[in-house]
Amino acid sequence: MIIRRTIFAGLLVALAMPVAAQSVKLLDKEITVLLSGNTAVGTWEGADYRQYFDPDGTTIYAEQGSMPEYGEWRVQDDSYGSIWPDDDDWESWFIMEFAGGFFWVSKTTSPTPFTIVDGDQIVAD
Repeated sequence: MIIRRTIFAGLLVALAMPVAAQSVKLLDKEITVLLSGNTAVGTWEGADYRQYFDPDGTTIYAEQGSMPEYGEWRVQDDSYGSIWPDDDDWESWFIMEFAGGFFWVSKTTSPTPFTIVDGDQIVAD
């Protein structure tokens, strides 16, 4: 009887423990739904920024205290890509979701967190 109670108590504890969060790489459709018509808000290389992703493929990137930059964005091969007027080629990042948050991820940068706000909110409320 004591053994059964111990096993039962162990099962209850195991069931009550939260499931470990896993990171998930977003796929093309998920990235498009996440970004299209919305604004990413975060900090990039120490600067606060907002970036709006127009459904027509244009994007506006604005760092706090600086003039906005205009470029293009696309989703291809399960990654987000952008090109800016001074760029020679598209740059791409994976988007990962982890513990309810989103992260830009590339082979050359460490995961960088960002949040999404609905609509064109290039200017903070």
